[in-house]
Amino acid sequence: MYSRRISVAPMIDCTDRHDRYFLRLISPQVLLYTEMITSQALMHGNRHYLLDFHEAEKPVALQLGGSEPRALAQCAKMGEEYGYDEINLNVGCPSSRVQSGRFGACLMLKPALVADCIARMCAVVDIPVTVKCRIGVDDRDSYENLHDFIQLVASAGCRIFIIHARKALLSGLSPKQNRDIPPLQYEIVQQIKKEFPHLIIVLNGGIKTITDIDEQLPQVDGVMIGRAAYTNPYLLAEIQNKYFNCSSVTRHDIIHHLIPYIHDQLHNKVRLASMTRHILGLFQGQRGAAAWRRYLSQQAYQMYAGVEVVTGALALIREF
Repeated sequence: MYSRRISVAPMIDCTDRHDRYFLRLISPQVLLYTEMITSQALMHGNRHYLLDFHEAEKPVALQLGGSEPRALAQCAKMGEEYGYDEINLNVGCPSSRVQSGRFGACLMLKPALVADCIARMCAVVDIPVTVKCRIGVDDRDSYENLHDFIQLVASAGCRIFIIHARKALLSGLSPKQNRDIPPLQYEIVQQIKKEFPHLIIVLNGGIKTITDIDEQLPQVDGVMIGRAAYTNPYLLAEIQNKYFNCSSVTRHDIIHHLIPYIHDQLHNKVRLASMTRHILGLFQGQRGAAAWRRYLSQQAYQMYAGVEVVTGALALIREF
């Protein structure tokens, strides 16, 4: 059983299957999202490699990027068949690469196309089809524009919207700058919830602490945490303790539970660094955190690096 109240955002180069397995050891309940996978990659690439995940990662949602309704419908069906709990359409990423493919945040300028995509996906799956969007794009950033977008896409079958409370600037800012420079406008997302009480509205953007979550949950249906969950993954243990009434697992126990997974993945020819890069922030704020990060960063990339690198880094923490 899981709650949509708190989720971890889809993050390119971050929320891969190794990171999701690690985060699931910290919190059994929060909803996790894949990195964005484009419909073209799924249609023409190695579907099993792109879609396969460990059963322990559930509940997990598949985020798709694309703008061709038929292709997205086929990909949504694939996701359902692989066992994902939700299909999410990316209508929020502002990168130039995404724009050139006619998807991401630029799709907010084409609400009828988004509605068509959603309708096609909803028609072929029984799991939720959701949208992750911004509050606006470039000069199309009025509240009325957002209201009309939500209304039209909801009429196509979408009942869950994850709204990043910043507008996107499609030129002049990098994706990183688009996460920081446009001001957060939580009140806009909160107003959308008031006007669409029958929809599930999840707020994204700038959520970093328990206090941030406490401030938003009374006004929206859920919050989505982005970079804070990657740089400080133990935040999920605090969330698990407070919002799901479960005892927090210790940082050391998390690593001990992760080690069998690392063994298995090494046996499958996965490089150690592909897994340890996700755990660097586990001891953030603790004595020995710098030594932990430094040791893993130096040793995990060595040829034939194995589990002993992780246990060696953990021993450094014990010295403090």
